[in-house]
Amino acid sequence: MNLPLHGTVVVEVSSFVAAPLCGVTLAQLGAEVIRVDPIGGASDFRRWPLAESGTSIYWTGLNKGKRSAAIDLRSPDGQRLVQRLIVEGDGIVVTNAAGLDWLSHQRLASVRSDVIHVQLLGRGDGSTGVDYTVNAAIGFPFVTGPQDHAGPINHVLPAWDVCCGLYAALGVTAAVRRRDRSGEGSHITLALEDVALATAGNLGLLTEPQVNGTQRPRLGNAIFGQYGEDFTSSDGVSFMVVALTGRHFRDLVEVTGTGAAVSAVADACHADFSSEGDRYRFRDVLSGLFAIWFAEHSAAEIDDSLSATTVLFERYRTFTEVAADDRVQANPLFTRMHQPGIGEYLAPGMPASLDGSHPVSTPAPNLGQDTADLLAQRLGLSSADIARLQDAGTIAC
Repeated sequence: MNLPLHGTVVVEVSSFVAAPLCGVTLAQLGAEVIRVDPIGGASDFRRWPLAESGTSIYWTGLNKGKRSAAIDLRSPDGQRLVQRLIVEGDGIVVTNAAGLDWLSHQRLASVRSDVIHVQLLGRGDGSTGVDYTVNAAIGFPFVTGPQDHAGPINHVLPAWDVCCGLYAALGVTAAVRRRDRSGEGSHITLALEDVALATAGNLGLLTEPQVNGTQRPRLGNAIFGQYGEDFTSSDGVSFMVVALTGRHFRDLVEVTGTGAAVSAVADACHADFSSEGDRYRFRDVLSGLFAIWFAEHSAAEIDDSLSATTVLFERYRTFTEVAADDRVQANPLFTRMHQPGIGEYLAPGMPASLDGSHPVSTPAPNLGQDTADLLAQRLGLSSADIARLQDAGTIAC
């Protein structure tokens, strides 16, 4: 494919989720992404889950399609090598390693004025923070989980890492566009906490207490301001059912045979169920009526009945079930890949389809496998130079 970032070289000095996700996204868009790790690997190199070989499934998943250089980042010689890979390449670096003067925008821009420097932070003031601590500080754990639960509940998805990584990839592409037009470099800082705060603000979760003086309630599996609830079939399968529009709701009432009962509730409560607000306010009563139909039908019967309507629904599935399902096995997003240390599996490419095809992923590199080639190709170092650096412990090949 003629990918939009083909020919662009990005140096990534990173670990964990956000910065590596930025890099793998740029790689899927065609960039050559060089991940630089300390010798022996960064702190995420052995992160769980592990394959039987001890290879990190997590690490390989977030580093597909990259090249790998292993360099002693504490030594002046190693630091100079990384600086040269950046400024003598395309002058683009993405990092979540904060407080390193030698890798700072100021230091790199003093050598190359049009450098694009993306710095990921925990918090906007530069202090440390990870997804799990940022999430605790923003408010989401107090609106997550069952209604009758008293304490906070963390969600499993590292949402702020994911959002931050994608914002960072967007920042790189925007900065490349700007540089192509004006010749100017960019100094971009992006904090996990700011991503979380902006998201909470954009969704109204922070605006609501400021304007209305109200706190978003904990709703379990219900949906705030809309009708949505989980139900269980006669054979024990759970479904999520959502009625966003009047048409959805009318179809749900019809398929469950609850028309007379719903009308009686509307009359008794002076409710108008064509209004999403009233559907939300009286959700517990409505769900009690609908639950009877679900409990009397098997999962297969529910699938067939709801599929013939406009009602939005899906059965709950485990990751194991999804991995075996056609949405993975027959999805062009996934291609079969052999990952050294892991084996063969279906790996996702870029979720966006470009001109009808999903950019595919290639395996993650072995740690440091490209060190010698990169120093020779990008910096013009001789075999003797590379051997000397290896003997000194500055690089690992």
